[in-house]
Amino acid sequence: MKLPKSFYTRPDVVQLAQELLGKYVYTCVDGMLTGGMIVETEAYAGENDRACHAHMNRRTRRTEIMYHEGGVAYVYLVYGMYHLFNIITNKQDKADAVLVRAIEPEVGVEEMLLRRGMQSIKPNLTAGPGVLSISLGIDKKLYGADLTGSTIWLEDKNVTLPPESIATGPRVGIDYAGEDALLPWRFWVKDSKWVSKKR
Repeated sequence: MKLPKSFYTRPDVVQLAQELLGKYVYTCVDGMLTGGMIVETEAYAGENDRACHAHMNRRTRRTEIMYHEGGVAYVYLVYGMYHLFNIITNKQDKADAVLVRAIEPEVGVEEMLLRRGMQSIKPNLTAGPGVLSISLGIDKKLYGADLTGSTIWLEDKNVTLPPESIATGPRVGIDYAGEDALLPWRFWVKDSKWVSKKR
């Protein structure tokens, strides 16, 4: 079942980041269906989170989509080469987002390997937000895409993850955020080999 708009517009981005574990994300790019189960996420809160692009109500051409109602994609470029896929949550003007960091591949694995230039399937195929986007064909063209549409969407397949199977810890690569860098807003499936390596 495709996740409805109402899933994304709820107010607690940290809870949502945790609930997204076990959900499935799919893309249909150039007629190719690819996707898999989300196994790692990070929460970013528009209000009072120095790690968030929208901190202090910052509005730029890049962050404008963060102020939309939840249920759209926020895709941005890092290091001039990696696109990162974020899910905008909450009501309009709240600017909350969940970064999807890793998935366990399910469909379109051959296409993912082609996009990554890899010969065989290994955990680093989709373990990490940059390589995940390459594998799924996510780039700036999906900035602002409706997550209930037919190009990129999420599904609930009734996977139930017991609380003890989920790990929490600080987010990755945000040392500039001071004390906020220590917030335990990163979630991952403990036993998954598809989680990005940095714990």
